[in-house]
Amino acid sequence: LQLDLARRVVRRAEKEIALTRTEFDLLRTLMQHPDYVFARDELLEKALGYTFEGLGRTLDSHIKNLRRKIEHDGHKYIQTVYGVGYRMRGGAT
Repeated sequence: LQLDLARRVVRRAEKEIALTRTEFDLLRTLMQHPDYVFARDELLEKALGYTFEGLGRTLDSHIKNLRRKIEHDGHKYIQTVYGVGYRMRGGAT
């Protein structure tokens, strides 16, 4: 999985993946801090610049959509840390 910040492009196996702005910003934040566990509110604030009580479930939907787009062949990049939030497995660039 490759992230090109300058062009705002994500590739997997040299194939470009279309992401929404929110999905890209979430992925960028997660990839910039591999193996760091983000609480939901912290991830919202860092990636999107705001927090709002109740957006946790909206974040879950964005993560679900992002996973569907970037994960393949059983390779899981984004891990759920139950009761806390999410982390990006190390090894992505």
